Amino acid sequence: MRLCAFTICVLASSFSLGCDGETDPDMDSGGVADTGTSDTGTSDTGTGPRDSGPTGGLPTGDMGIAARYPGDVGIGADSMVIYADDFESYADASGLEANWNGGVYRNVRIATESENVFAGSQSLEFTSPRQSEELSNTVARAVSPELDVLFLRYYSRFDASFDVVGSTHNGGGISAHYHVDGRATPGVPADGTNKFLIAYESWRGEAAEPNPGNMNIYIYHPGQRSQWGDHFFPNGDVLPNTSIPGDFGPDFVSRPNRVPELDRWYCYEVMLQANTPGLRDGRIALYMDGELIADFQNLRLRDIPSLTIDRFSLSLHIGSNTVSETRKWYDNVVAARSYIGPMFGG
Repeated sequence: MRLCAFTICVLASSFSLGCDGETDPDMDSGGVADTGTSDTGTSDTGTGPRDSGPTGGLPTGDMGIAARYPGDVGIGADSMVIYADDFESYADASGLEANWNGGVYRNVRIATESENVFAGSQSLEFTSPRQSEELSNTVARAVSPELDVLFLRYYSRFDASFDVVGSTHNGGGISAHYHVDGRATPGVPADGTNKFLIAYESWRGEAAEPNPGNMNIYIYHPGQRSQWGDHFFPNGDVLPNTSIPGDFGPDFVSRPNRVPELDRWYCYEVMLQANTPGLRDGRIALYMDGELIADFQNLRLRDIPSLTIDRFSLSLHIGSNTVSETRKWYDNVVAARSYIGPMFGG
């Protein structure tokens, strides 16, 4: 496998370069959204005790917020939800900026074809043309008040044409102070006081590996193994230098790596819990269709309490896409302070 940088686009017309001349998929257009929260604490996060059964106390399946709202109807009004978007309200992609206050809008549209929509009649579509140049598409949302814990759930589908090796950031991201004065900070390692960032995505390091690659967490954290982020895989491997075990604590459970099928909708959810400064009690959990597929514990993400979550995003970033034009769709996004789970009934 070849590790590439998760470099981030800092302005629509100005890019920060990473390894191999790559750029990041995320850009901040300024401003802070009113997410409707009134509590920055970590209570009622749904993470539970660390030693409770095979999921380590994490809820799974229909144990989340979505179970109370069939079809997600009314879920945005739940006291634990900070944002929800089913993409039904937009006449076209130009309206996205009313709710998503950051991003890189190049090849973005609101899709209406039934096969490209998970629920309702519309979804968000990102397109990556066939080209050797790098291209980023992102919608991002600021979090205010900032949080110590965030769950991000979304439905997504890769087009059957997806065939990418190497740099591709193609899922949901959560970050803390990664953007400074509206500019991203790619290639600057996290040191416990400046930032942290995660992205739930697939990674395909070699052409012989199946598309779209193994699901993993791309992460900027103190102790990262290069100036660019690490990749954490469900089985415990860490890129770069997979020969060095990841330090996920004595309760870590190695789970099989997972490759999603192309041309199929999945419910993805990622939980980020910042650690207590001075302790290694940070945690990242990954879900597919309500199943816990990875649980990374014993994490140090910060050394100061003021380093808190201020942003989440959805992306399709490809460093080089020379095989064919491809697309990815997103639908029914929810961000909350406790476990959400898959859409229920409806």
